[in-house]
Amino acid sequence: MFTRPASKQYAALSTNASKSSGTPSPSARVSTLFGVLMAVGVASTAYGVYQFYSTFTMWPPEVRGDLRAGIKAKNQGDLDLSARYLQRAWETAQTLPLSAFASEPHLKLSGIAVVLAEALEGTNRPQEAYEIYSAALLQLRAAKDLTGRERMRAVAISHKLGEMAEVYQQGSEEAEQWLTYAVEEVLRVLKDEANGGKEGVRNLAVPEGEAGSMLAELDLPWWVRKIDVAAPLEALGRFYANGGKNEYAVTLYLQAIGMLMQPPPNQKNAPVEDRCRGAQLMNNLSDLMVRGPPPTNLKYAENWARQAQGVIEKTRTLPGAQKDVEGMALCEQTLAAVLYNLGALLEASMGGKNDAARQSFQESLEQAKKIGMRAGAMEARSALRRLERTTKSPPSGGAASDANPKAA
Repeated sequence: MFTRPASKQYAALSTNASKSSGTPSPSARVSTLFGVLMAVGVASTAYGVYQFYSTFTMWPPEVRGDLRAGIKAKNQGDLDLSARYLQRAWETAQTLPLSAFASEPHLKLSGIAVVLAEALEGTNRPQEAYEIYSAALLQLRAAKDLTGRERMRAVAISHKLGEMAEVYQQGSEEAEQWLTYAVEEVLRVLKDEANGGKEGVRNLAVPEGEAGSMLAELDLPWWVRKIDVAAPLEALGRFYANGGKNEYAVTLYLQAIGMLMQPPPNQKNAPVEDRCRGAQLMNNLSDLMVRGPPPTNLKYAENWARQAQGVIEKTRTLPGAQKDVEGMALCEQTLAAVLYNLGALLEASMGGKNDAARQSFQESLEQAKKIGMRAGAMEARSALRRLERTTKSPPSGGAASDANPKAA
């Protein structure tokens, strides 16, 4: 059983009739103008209706109408109605031969499942959504000769199921099962590519031609549209970290960092968003290292934190980095956490490097205030006050007990 933690206004126009019988009066011109505008409005409306009903024409006729109605209801915010139409489209699609969907049929079939499950989850029916995702993944796993895109669709759905199993408390074993499959399959895809596969994983996101047009009409969520080979490793690493299996988490984080920081072909640097996610994982690794056996754990933790800081600082200087607003926002938030962690690690080191720790906490405070990160600013202020109290009183056998690094 799943549980969940105005009206238009017109300006009045007054005109005087023209005394010249040969010149159209201003009122006539206004009337003509509004007539033209009305005609354009009607034409635009007609064009919009035509454009909408000319969509989905490449889908099999048996599902075309329900898909069109389901997506229209979704765009109008009526998710209950959308789910009813999409449910019927999904059930009908199961009765059709794969040849009805032409190229990459499993990409299209699973696309219907995804938009249906998204609508079900949006109407607070996560159990039904979970079952639809599970059925779609089962079909993908049972299919033969999948394309690279279809295999990565299986990865995305399995990753989604793992997250849902955690959020809706389906049990740790079930979450681990889904996340593990996602990681194993993405590694198999990468291995096949390295062994001479024709399709590069980074180029699998958007199919061309008929398949691309059909999938675009479904308005799929972002986690399906984007090919993200590192996300399953991040998710499984986070799952193991939360469960105290740090050695597994470290291995997965390291693999994910390697993928994120690898530049695309013919590029000098990885994309801004990937670099910022890599820095975030480095900070998480730093947090994991603190949980390891002393005394070397603090040294390794500090090294990873400083590496994260270096990646962020370099990313700030890359050409066009500031245009990636979302990616840089992640970098800036991660930097506030990294600086705090460095302060905590310096404070906890042998002898307590209090001056360096104070500087790092202060920089974290300034960074948090700069980006409006209230929780981060409060943490940094608290650390500075604690450090002030510690330096005014005699040390009592070591570093402050509440100086704990935090994962980003």
